[in-house]
Amino acid sequence: MPDKTVGVALLGCGTVGGGVVNILRDHHDTLLRRTGLDFQLRHVAVKGPEDYPPNAAQLPMTTDANSAIDDPDSHVVIELVGGITVANAFIERALRLGKPVITANKSLLALRGHELFALARQHNTCVAFEASVGGGIPIIDAVLRGLVANRIDAILGIVNGTCNFILTQMTRHAWSYDHALKEAQKQGFAEANPTLDVSGRDAAQKLAILASLAFNVRVAESDIHLEGIDRLQPDDILFAKELGYVIKLLAIAERNPNHSPATAEHSSLSLRVHPTLVHKDDVLADVAGPFNAISIYGHALGHALFYGRGAGRTPTASAVVADLVGVALGATPLTFKQLRTYPDLTPKANVLPFDQLRSRYYIRLMAHDRPGVLAQVTAALGRHAISLSAILQREGRDADHVPVVITTHAANEGAMQAALAEIDALPAIAPPTVCLRIVDPPTEFAAD
Repeated sequence: MPDKTVGVALLGCGTVGGGVVNILRDHHDTLLRRTGLDFQLRHVAVKGPEDYPPNAAQLPMTTDANSAIDDPDSHVVIELVGGITVANAFIERALRLGKPVITANKSLLALRGHELFALARQHNTCVAFEASVGGGIPIIDAVLRGLVANRIDAILGIVNGTCNFILTQMTRHAWSYDHALKEAQKQGFAEANPTLDVSGRDAAQKLAILASLAFNVRVAESDIHLEGIDRLQPDDILFAKELGYVIKLLAIAERNPNHSPATAEHSSLSLRVHPTLVHKDDVLADVAGPFNAISIYGHALGHALFYGRGAGRTPTASAVVADLVGVALGATPLTFKQLRTYPDLTPKANVLPFDQLRSRYYIRLMAHDRPGVLAQVTAALGRHAISLSAILQREGRDADHVPVVITTHAANEGAMQAALAEIDALPAIAPPTVCLRIVDPPTEFAAD
């Protein structure tokens, strides 16, 4: 790396890429004053002229990304084209040349991150990826360095702003899912095809990256149990509110609590993304709109909350430029070289099978309003050792069926699914019964 001038090849100039351009141009002098480094955009590569930004005449535009990567004056490569295939080829090309790569590509990192890290290590360079999780929240740096003294026992995060915006509108205004989705698209928080977000896959990819670093194991997206918000109904949001809860799409990674402190580092992990009932007094319950928040529980620190804008032009660009500074100063390459917590250097995660999860549950069923039905339901739950904590019944809009809401004490996921199959088979029940999980925050300062 040169002593002062740092040449940058930027691949992709969409929403985030445009934000990076603005920061490097508009705040060039501030960065120079703070770091002593002169960041120069050598190339801004896009697929074709139709992708040129409005200020293209003022930029070193090109449609030849490979030449931009190969240029000896391109000291750092920033990949913001997205996707898997083309982005992977660009990153591999840069790494084979020994050039540091900065990326926000969560999909690629969740799929092939460990291979790209290994390739970087082979060529004595590094990959920086702060912007891949949490937008502008410096969560990667916090896990890698700030919390390095901690055994992290749990992560509970709202890491998808689109879903959080939708759920906020459904909660505050009693909107349907479809109504809230259309508003999210209108305001630019959701794509025309929102499947990656609302299915929970986006959150799962981010959790795979974060959990790999936090627990010092290699987590794949396929290790994570996944449920989205696209089938969530307003009735459940209203009933949850009556019970003192808010429904959030949570990404959760936690150590199996059935371990001794001596074996904690080698315990199995529960990994899941799903709509979750969060108590109204929990800090995550107050996270609204497109904001993200990530709760981390460490054995020494206890509970820490990281909150901020999880997406968007300038917040994500902020994280990219922070990585650029870290790379150019030499801090990131040194961290990448010395820390043994990156997933190319760690074993595969020991994942707790989802049917072995223990959780509290929210159940809403539609039952014929006649004597004995509730007794049949509670008997089915009792046969699977599931105890009830509360029952709520309201008059239904359907003349034949009334909604019955049940919350349970901690139970086994496999037992719950078996009980639900029995309940839905009852003649007096209109299936399917809705089942959501209730999260209880982990206990701080667990015994060492």
